[in-house]
Amino acid sequence: MGKRSANASQSGWRHAGASLRCLMAIVLAWSGGVAANDDAPDEQTSGSDHYFSFYLDNDLFANSDKDYTNGIRFSLISGERSLISLAPFRDQLERMAAWAGDDDTVSRWSGFARGNVADKNLQLNYGLSLTQLMFTPEDPFSTTQPEGQRRYAGWLGVGFSVHASDEQALNSAELIIGTVGPRSLAEQAQDLVHDIRGIDKFQGWDDQVPNEFTLDLALTQKRRLRLVDERPSAFSVDGFTEGSLRLGTFRTGARVGGLLRAGFHLTPDFSDPRLDATAYSHRLFKSGKRARAMPNWSLYGLLGANAGAVLFDATLDGPLFKNFETGNTREPWVAESYLGFGFRWRTFEFSYVHTWRTREFEEQDERSAFGSLAVLFRFELDH
Repeated sequence: MGKRSANASQSGWRHAGASLRCLMAIVLAWSGGVAANDDAPDEQTSGSDHYFSFYLDNDLFANSDKDYTNGIRFSLISGERSLISLAPFRDQLERMAAWAGDDDTVSRWSGFARGNVADKNLQLNYGLSLTQLMFTPEDPFSTTQPEGQRRYAGWLGVGFSVHASDEQALNSAELIIGTVGPRSLAEQAQDLVHDIRGIDKFQGWDDQVPNEFTLDLALTQKRRLRLVDERPSAFSVDGFTEGSLRLGTFRTGARVGGLLRAGFHLTPDFSDPRLDATAYSHRLFKSGKRARAMPNWSLYGLLGANAGAVLFDATLDGPLFKNFETGNTREPWVAESYLGFGFRWRTFEFSYVHTWRTREFEEQDERSAFGSLAVLFRFELDH
């Protein structure tokens, strides 16, 4: 491609610095608000327990470097502590996650046990996340989009979430504010990694999807599967079914799926194995036996699958409020399966899964594959 200007690069990194300073301010303000709250903790989950997670998706694990090529996410999930009013629409997110009322209809659709909402017997956790996604064509040297290949695109978003759970269900609501285009800093992030690894840089970022701010609402419900008795020191199998809906100017769609785990000393708190909206890292469900004393380690394998409809994707359809042709035709139905493993040592957990995904746009010549790393760390903040 034509040589990128130094001014553009400097501007991008100034924007990155400003974004990171803003995020740090949010985290520090939020942490202070958490520590100042005197609500009583749940009987089985310390109110001061917080969970930090790091997610990395990359297709290099599948010996590829195209299409959905990289995703990274940092997330923080609180104990049962209220976010300060800085979080936008906190009350509305709480109502969406915790529902309202206690009749049969609410119980059936929320998945919560009858009466838990009315009796305020739900565990509430709050989340903050920073996510970046990156998409590139297969040919790294063309200065414009190669015909039939994916358009360059990046997305950067900050999410505020509320998660409500009881013994059998978890409902999550997340408001996500972000941007597609050069402001996502996808080009700078990829260049940095390629510099470190000594890999040729992609030359067509000047031809990426243009800037546009995005606003999305993501709703997810998980329902617990109990497949064997909960025995604190034995082999066991667990999992959940999952349904999600996302409405917004970055993505709109819905899907259903599920996950199974099998292993030793399974705890009810673990990190979602893959980067996704409302990705959750905490005690999934308010649990009995396995929520108490557990050995210091866990080892498990996992598998899962999901399928759903994609009604809009700014990286394939172009920004919603701009007339921009990406050169791609979005597939309306996408499915994926994944297989992996994980282990826990005390308050640290690691997992890896490999995902196989069907074609996301008509010009795509084959299904895509990528690997996902997830790291979970549990910690406490002083009151």
